[in-house]
Amino acid sequence: MIGQREQLLEWLREPDVLDEDLRRDILEALLRPPRPRRMTYEEFLAWADEDTLAEWVDGEVVIYSPASLKHQRIIAFLAQVMSAYVDSQNLGLVILAPFQMKLAGSGREPDLMFVATEHLDRLRETYLDGPADLVVEVASPESIGRDRGEKFYEYAQAGIPEYWLVDPEAEQAEFYVLDERGRYRTVFPDAEGIYRSRTIEGFWLREGWLWKPPRVLDVLRELGIL
Repeated sequence: MIGQREQLLEWLREPDVLDEDLRRDILEALLRPPRPRRMTYEEFLAWADEDTLAEWVDGEVVIYSPASLKHQRIIAFLAQVMSAYVDSQNLGLVILAPFQMKLAGSGREPDLMFVATEHLDRLRETYLDGPADLVVEVASPESIGRDRGEKFYEYAQAGIPEYWLVDPEAEQAEFYVLDERGRYRTVFPDAEGIYRSRTIEGFWLREGWLWKPPRVLDVLRELGIL
């Protein structure tokens, strides 16, 4: 590895050897901080900071890509509306990434989590020690496999009662609720496109709001908290 690094540095010193795109890729690779291959969860928490885009799975670090603008708009909208509702009803706490959720064999970083009042004792300074009551993941082309595959089964096994998977590119939201067998079943919005949460008492949203978020104040009036 040291020899490869020296070779890359040598190429960078020769202005005519590389085109601009390749030069940029090499610089990014050289400047990227080293990533430990395996570590304990405690070591991971000490290694990662608030700017580190990573999760911990079975002792290994998984790096993921920065979020898109669509992703950020959806999460910002949900966080504002859900937080205002939860606070007004004194139901618990809504937490945005980056914040870890420690499960049996992983440390995931959901885009949004709801933790009910009766489970706030699971909160630690830098992570949630156990499952949230509701998890929202906004998928990207890079993450859709994990969100619908690994995380889907992990979250069910961990006993997370409700899981939302939002796909901005397909403009499709999937709502899952844990059944008596510990498996997720799909719950569909009603004929008017309204989905009612099974975990946040009284909370509902129109699926169409996710793709074209209205003014938050207008939504809060519809929810009856203004």
